[in-house]
Amino acid sequence: MKRLLPHPGLSAMLLIVWLLMANSITVGGIVLGSLFALILPKFTEPFWPDRPRMRFRSAFLGYLAIVIFDIVVANFQVAGLILFRRNRDLRARWLVVPVELSTPEAITMLAGTISLTPGTVSSDVSADGRYLLVHALDVADEAAEVARIKSRYEARLQRIFA
Repeated sequence: MKRLLPHPGLSAMLLIVWLLMANSITVGGIVLGSLFALILPKFTEPFWPDRPRMRFRSAFLGYLAIVIFDIVVANFQVAGLILFRRNRDLRARWLVVPVELSTPEAITMLAGTISLTPGTVSSDVSADGRYLLVHALDVADEAAEVARIKSRYEARLQRIFA
């Protein structure tokens, strides 16, 4: 099975993206998407020599649920900030988040998660990969916000990429 699907996550993602781009689910679309999903990871396998091990079971599903919940809640919070607060009342801050994740893929996933959540954006990763620079729209306590990012996202990513 490993020979046929060297990177099953990439294969699944390619098939899903192909069907989304086709904007319809047809037999031909599924067959063509499946061919791409089988062939492309096989050709790109040499470029993934140190592919990280990921747990796609409960840890990943729990992380996905937390991220989706946080995105929905943050949308309402940002809408409230925009509609009911004056700009001078916002407490926008730059946060330096120390990162304990070791793989580039995990750091990228953390930065992407932060950027997906409305009101925050990851803007830079230090050269050594140990710090992430994050801009937050409204922060009362910087240390508490950094602790929230670390406990809510980074700790779960450590379990996924362990």
